[in-house]
Amino acid sequence: MKFGIDRLLAEPDLRAPLDGRRVALIAHPASVTADLTHSLDALIAAGVNVTAAFGPQHGLKGDKQDNMVETEDETDPVYGIPVFSLYGEVRRPTGQMMSSADIFLFDLQDLGCRIYTFVTTLLYMLEEAAKHGKSVWVLDRPNPAGRPVEGTMLQPGFESFVGAAPMPMRHGLTLGEMGHWFIRHFDLDVDYRVIEMHDWLPEAAGHGWPDNRVWINPSPNAASLNMARAYAGTVMLEGATLSEGRGTTRPLEVLFGAPDIDAKAVLAEMQRLAPDWLSGCALRDCWFEPTFHKHAGTLCNALMIHAEKAFYDHDAFRPWRLQALAFKAVRSLYPNYPIWRGTDFKYEYTEDMLAIDVINGGPSLREWVDDAEAAPGDLDALASPDEARWREETAELLLY
Repeated sequence: MKFGIDRLLAEPDLRAPLDGRRVALIAHPASVTADLTHSLDALIAAGVNVTAAFGPQHGLKGDKQDNMVETEDETDPVYGIPVFSLYGEVRRPTGQMMSSADIFLFDLQDLGCRIYTFVTTLLYMLEEAAKHGKSVWVLDRPNPAGRPVEGTMLQPGFESFVGAAPMPMRHGLTLGEMGHWFIRHFDLDVDYRVIEMHDWLPEAAGHGWPDNRVWINPSPNAASLNMARAYAGTVMLEGATLSEGRGTTRPLEVLFGAPDIDAKAVLAEMQRLAPDWLSGCALRDCWFEPTFHKHAGTLCNALMIHAEKAFYDHDAFRPWRLQALAFKAVRSLYPNYPIWRGTDFKYEYTEDMLAIDVINGGPSLREWVDDAEAAPGDLDALASPDEARWREETAELLLY
């Protein structure tokens, strides 16, 4: 099978419309060809007139480790072209940035989750291209989380850089497909093209990620396919006082880490509350001491997720519900535990909002966790109609 960048390089007919045009590339460290050549190098070597490059959150080089760390514009030291940051002074490309090229190639590896900011960066690029009469091509890549859909729909008023539009947490689309949805949903008049993958089979052996392609971190803490599968749940820990494992070698692959919580007890409570929600993976209690971030230098007890190898059941694994259940079990065992970060924590450029509500696109999950009378079926009743509606809404946009 071939990713979009590989097809563009291999098929002259696909590349022909770029002749004589100024081209910009939106990329990060995982923007590589099948032989691991970075897309910027490969496109220039193929004779494409690349006049600018853009880096999303964490930068073109992927060197910004933590969240909410901005990147400055720079000049590429090899090619002498401007490298614009879309996570610095601005997150939406300016008119000056848009004037740097005629066609913008969007070649980012996504994780299939609404909160992963590359989705929003795509929307902003499409909107600005529509305003300035530019073309956007998505060089499509796999959704490593596959086709399953999970989570409540983002509610009006909770739009943010991690919530571009009304979609569930785990959206089941590739970025090429998401671009089509954005154009339809926001009624954008923009020249848009998807360089589709060849023979991507989301139902095949990798359940979205091809067995013959290596995993490269699209962002510093997206270190494995296991993380990509779990992320639609574990990312909610960014809105909690519980550690998501930043400052360790396996960030965002745990349901929580804390020095004052008994992981075995939490797992037993999860099994009591909703045993079906634990399906599709293995959970293992473990210990870690973060070198930075939450609980730095303190020994934490944790629950590690293994959505991999023989433990992984793609159709049964539901990370959003699994993480919600972990929160619920902590609240059940430790009723007064301060799970949620307060409004003094400014999450992704928001003001006076709880980070967990920004992340989940509304207060419903937090309210369910904190309601002692709320049962698993109540959260299911909130999410299931949204999930069904999203699947129906996007069915005709699926390219694979």
